[in-house]
Amino acid sequence: MIISGITLPAGLTFTHILPGQTEFITAGTYTWTCPPNVTSVCAVCVGGGGGGRGSTSNGQGGGGGGTGWKNNISVTPGVSYTVVVAAGGTRSYDGSSDAGGGGSSYFIDGSTVAGYGGGGGSGVAFSKASGGGYLGDGGGNGGLGGTGGSYSGAGGGAGGYAGTGGDGGNGSSLPYGGTAGSGGAGGGGGSATFSLSAGAGGGVGIQGQGGNGAGGAQGPNFGSGGGGAGGSGGGNGVGGNSGAGGSVGGNYGGGGGGSDNLVGVNAFAGDGAGGAVRIIWGEGRAFPSTNTGNL
Repeated sequence: MIISGITLPAGLTFTHILPGQTEFITAGTYTWTCPPNVTSVCAVCVGGGGGGRGSTSNGQGGGGGGTGWKNNISVTPGVSYTVVVAAGGTRSYDGSSDAGGGGSSYFIDGSTVAGYGGGGGSGVAFSKASGGGYLGDGGGNGGLGGTGGSYSGAGGGAGGYAGTGGDGGNGSSLPYGGTAGSGGAGGGGGSATFSLSAGAGGGVGIQGQGGNGAGGAQGPNFGSGGGGAGGSGGGNGVGGNSGAGGSVGGNYGGGGGGSDNLVGVNAFAGDGAGGAVRIIWGEGRAFPSTNTGNL
């Protein structure tokens, strides 16, 4: 048999593995069944963003979820593997409770490839909610949530494919605006002057490394902070003072913004964004950016 100028011995066959991919973007536990002839895959996992805290004096932003990726993961055709997609952390709005942290996302198990969740906003003055870490061949930690204090702190951006998510702007010290993400990460949200809602962190996309997310701007006097931009095609964080839904983190993995709940009915903290898992296979494909789009 002759294939593309190559002569194969009699009785041997040539199998070309068509490229494919599948993604899981809703929080929950799933199974993925390996297609015929596929023996190796690549996966990226994004952890959930932490929720923002609503308080009269310490509206701390949530941390961004971490992003981890791994190539050349051995799999067996016909075998089913576990996929876990993280939920985002739940905001707090009673002025006394801490917000919830984001969950972890992983493929197969927690020791193969994973993105860990960002911390929820707490009532510890001048502290920063932690960004989520990661496990894999590469990735990035989530950005830190902004401090509360006199004003509201913003949410951190999701981690990138080769760098850290942007930190949320602080409500009590410089910088008040969010910082940009790196390595395809989401940008941090901007703080809120005079305690309205701060912006949420930007998320990260799951089709490979792209551009970095920009940080959100600090709000004007008695105004609300801007949301951080999504990195690598991820969603933008919602700007502050956005109604009862609050300043929600951008998909995937953006941290929620903090707020002062006593300044108008619209000043609500926001939930962190949920995570995601994407699996790709086929020849010549690899994270962070080699033929990682939908093929």
